[in-house]
Amino acid sequence: MTGNKYRVGIIGAGVIADFHAQALQAMENTELVAAYARNQEKAELFAQKYGCLAYSDLNEFIKHEGLDVVTIGSVSGVHLDHVSLAARAGKHIICEKPLEITPQRVDEMIKICDEAGVMLSGIFPRRFNDSTHIFKQALAAGRLGKVVLCDTAIKWWRTQEYYESGAWRGTWDLDGGGALMNQSIHTIDLMLYLMGDVQSVSASGGLEAHSGIEVEDVAVAIIEFKSGARGVIQASTACYSNTGLPASIHICGDQGSIRMVDDKFNIWDLKHTLAGDDEILQNHGLQSSQSGAGAADPKAIDFQWHQRNFENALLALDKNETPAVDGKEGRRAVELICAIYESIKNHGDKITLK
Repeated sequence: MTGNKYRVGIIGAGVIADFHAQALQAMENTELVAAYARNQEKAELFAQKYGCLAYSDLNEFIKHEGLDVVTIGSVSGVHLDHVSLAARAGKHIICEKPLEITPQRVDEMIKICDEAGVMLSGIFPRRFNDSTHIFKQALAAGRLGKVVLCDTAIKWWRTQEYYESGAWRGTWDLDGGGALMNQSIHTIDLMLYLMGDVQSVSASGGLEAHSGIEVEDVAVAIIEFKSGARGVIQASTACYSNTGLPASIHICGDQGSIRMVDDKFNIWDLKHTLAGDDEILQNHGLQSSQSGAGAADPKAIDFQWHQRNFENALLALDKNETPAVDGKEGRRAVELICAIYESIKNHGDKITLK
């Protein structure tokens, strides 16, 4: 919840823009006033659905009277273009993941926003789950002891039709990558948020279950963290499931082990127990019937995760503070994923990150 009233416009009218619109409309102090899509009919359908004005001219969209904030839900490889236009027009920006498809393009985006004096916030909604906060607190309190291993798994399914539904899907220039950059980036960001920076990575990946796309649908990376811990990332859109396999992150130390499946815990096994542990499992434990949000159907994700992310960004804007996911934070997962791609391209060579 924020103090000021913000008039917001959305760039994009696809699936992710629906999440943006639903999140904004659920917030008390935001008004969705405009939406842009290259196709006028698509823009009008979206605008009618959410009660705002439609634009197919980007310059006219940016000139919408009183527009304060722009959320960007366009194709990943054009985020820099859209951020540049909005920032130079003095609009604050909340940009969908990935911020851009290379660290260099993210750096340029950050520079442009800094020079324009506008806020840049990325979107990593999983950071704002209650369970993530609990997990982070447990690690900060040393409840796992010396952390030694981290398994990050995103074993999802996307149909061939999914990739054929847009010419940009599965391309390096516009999608920026496949299972890693598009689907797994949320959980990879969560891994970095919980575990800290990566020292080096070596990886293998390829295209196994789809055709006609340029990018990977399966990848495995071996991670060495700067803390000294080690880890593995498994990422795929080739793991069939009718209901969807949830994304998970499992962190182990010499005094405990915690595994979070989507936003629920199915392992909370600590050497030194506390009175509140049973309550954590009662309120945030995994139900056996739960499937993975977005694992098989990208439309199945709850918009409330976006809402919390947006509320954090706009509260930071109110207070003239840095949002939790600023440009620097949004860059971290992109840098790691691009290092994984470099290792895959070089047949598993170890890549050291700065």
